[in-house]
Amino acid sequence: MSLYLFFDVGNTRLKWAAVESTQNPSAQQKKLWAYSGSISSKSLQSAEHRAELADYIAKTLPKPAAIGFACVAGQEAITNLKSLFPQWSDLDWRQLKGDSAYVGMRSLYQDPSKLGADRWAALIGARVLSNKNTLIVNAGTATTIDLLGSTGVHYGGWILPGLGLMQESLANNTAQLGLATRAEHHGFGSSTNDAIIGGCDAAQVGAILYGVQHAKELNLPIEKIWLDGGNAKVLAQEITKTNLPIKQAVEVSEGLVLRGTWAWLLQNL
Repeated sequence: MSLYLFFDVGNTRLKWAAVESTQNPSAQQKKLWAYSGSISSKSLQSAEHRAELADYIAKTLPKPAAIGFACVAGQEAITNLKSLFPQWSDLDWRQLKGDSAYVGMRSLYQDPSKLGADRWAALIGARVLSNKNTLIVNAGTATTIDLLGSTGVHYGGWILPGLGLMQESLANNTAQLGLATRAEHHGFGSSTNDAIIGGCDAAQVGAILYGVQHAKELNLPIEKIWLDGGNAKVLAQEITKTNLPIKQAVEVSEGLVLRGTWAWLLQNL
C-alpha cells in the first residue's frame, strides 16, 4: 500500500499530512489523515530546522508515492520545501497553484494565476465534500471568504485581516489600546478588552453574514459554510452564540487546503 504526502505552506503555519492510496478525499471521518503535523512556516528558513523536519517525517512514514503541495509563502519557501528529502530525489513533487485545472470546477477570477493557491485548494476541498452553494471561510493570518456555486463555479471572494491582525493593528496604531486577550464575552463589550475582542469577532462574523446575503442576491442561497484555519473554532463558537440564521449551516473542517491538494493530485497522477 502506498502513501501520498501533502504540504500546506501558509504565511504562519506549515501543515502536512499523509493518506493511504486506498483512501478518498470525500471521506469525512474524524481521523482522516494517516499522519499529520504542523509547525511554524519560518522553520523552512533554517537549514537546521529543515533537516530536523525532514528527518522526523522520513522516520515516521515510508517513502510516499508522490508529494502534493500548495504554498503562499513565496518562492524561497517552495525551494526550501522541495529540498527536504534528498534521499527521495526521484519523488514527483506536484504544486497546486491558483490556476491549476480541476475537472468540474472553474473560477471567474479575472486572472486565476493571481488567485491564492490556498484559496483554490480549499475550494476544491469544499467541492469534494459537497455540491451545494457554499461559502468557504479560511480564518488564518488573513480571513478569506469565497463563494462556490453548486455547479462548481467560483464566483470570487473577499480577503480581510484575520482576528490576530485586527487586534494587533489596534495595539500598534493607537496610543491607548493595548493588545487584547481573548475572554468570554457576549454582545457589546463593557471593558476595553472585551470591546476589542468582541468588535473584531463581530467584523469577521458580519463579513460572513454579508457574504450569505450577497450570495442570496446572486440567486445562490448558501446551504453550507465551511470554516477552516487557526481561528475557525473561535468563529464557529461566536456564530453559535448568536440567533443568526446561518449557524445551522456552519461546520468546521480542518485541513481543507490539504484535502483539496489531495483531490487535485489524484486527478493529476
